Amino acid sequence: MSAMFEELDYQPTEIGAISLRRRRDLRLGQDVLEIKLGEEFLMTSAFTASEVALARLGVAACNGAALDVVVGGLGLGYTAQEVLAADRVRRLDVVEYLQPVIDWHESGLLPLGPVLTGDPRCRLIRGDFFALTTSSEGYDPATPGRRYDAVLVDIDHSPEALLDARSTSFYRPEGLRDVLRHLRPGGIFGLWSNEPPDAAFAARLGGVFAESWVEKVVFDNPLQGKSFTQAVYLARA
Repeated sequence: MSAMFEELDYQPTEIGAISLRRRRDLRLGQDVLEIKLGEEFLMTSAFTASEVALARLGVAACNGAALDVVVGGLGLGYTAQEVLAADRVRRLDVVEYLQPVIDWHESGLLPLGPVLTGDPRCRLIRGDFFALTTSSEGYDPATPGRRYDAVLVDIDHSPEALLDARSTSFYRPEGLRDVLRHLRPGGIFGLWSNEPPDAAFAARLGGVFAESWVEKVVFDNPLQGKSFTQAVYLARA
């Protein structure tokens, strides 16, 4: 059994100190990896069903083959791993704002790091996803203006619970319209949320995209002894 608690790394960033820690959860009977920004939890390996569902549902909704996908937010890598599990995916660009998170994957400190960096289809890009969304150049610095079959986002806790004020406009109609410029016709926008479906945001999404829907992701939480509901929003250009 591993140590009960270990801080694997701690780094200052532009939006606060970020830390990676591993602890033994005796209730779950497993080691748990966690990323924290200050005192706020960003991600845990204990519960990843909705992060995986974002990739699975987003890719499944795409038409055709040889798909080009961009994921906003790297985290522990579960969304990116699930995207790469699809044979139809030709290319995956993962945009991450925090350099330490990229470093953890590239150094192999995180278990999924070798999976992502060892797949020639996958590139980890250091950048501000929200700023790149508003730009005409887009997410790929090597190919300005590149358009994608899917743009999948897992950064903020929900459209209303933000990690940083810089993303506020992204969830408004003008920000959602910016996403359209980076999608191919019929392309898919997907958004992860830690909260159950929000009718107001779903309506906002439907006012911008040709088609939109929301999927509930329900999973058991043995720590609380009940099920937990999160949401994946999907929309088609």
